[in-house]
Amino acid sequence: MPVTASTAAARRQRRKEAGVPSPWSMFLQGFFKHPVMVGSIVPSSGKLIRKMLKPVDWANTRLFVEYGPGVGTFCREVLDRLPADGKYIAIDTNPDFIRYLRHEIADPRFFAVHGSAADVEQIVRDHGFEKADYVLSGLPFSTLPAGVGDAIGQATANVLRPGGAFLVYQFSPKCRDFIAPYLGRVDHDMEWWNVPPAQLYWGWKD
Repeated sequence: MPVTASTAAARRQRRKEAGVPSPWSMFLQGFFKHPVMVGSIVPSSGKLIRKMLKPVDWANTRLFVEYGPGVGTFCREVLDRLPADGKYIAIDTNPDFIRYLRHEIADPRFFAVHGSAADVEQIVRDHGFEKADYVLSGLPFSTLPAGVGDAIGQATANVLRPGGAFLVYQFSPKCRDFIAPYLGRVDHDMEWWNVPPAQLYWGWKD
């Protein structure tokens, strides 16, 4: 459902009462505390979000996974499209973001998990699934510690169902090196109406 002015005001009031920072404050805090794990100092644009999610077959999506959800820039857009019987698992290594998301998003389909994307297979099993339909990532692959990007690429390929896809938005084309070796076909586009302009990749599982 669209966010109305009254809904937004209610969220701000709940945040204030609970002592929870605003999304912008959380995003900036996360960037300065963990710059290697946060891809940008500016949240993704609406145009990027819509383009990134456009290829998703929502009617046949039962499990959607996201790595590095941050303050939930994609979360409500995904939940607005996800079927009533679908699940959405958001995985982040930053406990501040996980606490924020658990406070902000009261949807029974949504699960914010403190953990590593490299452990996605176990996390998916822990939530009653063997495979995911789609995995979304904004993690900055080019700045991750050595070996971590490849571990995430392999684990993601393992957890996706045939016909599923790894959706990746980045600011460096180097991230393709962590997608192409593990998935059969990789589509690419750019979103220029973003700060900075973003590389978009869709890696499809054969």
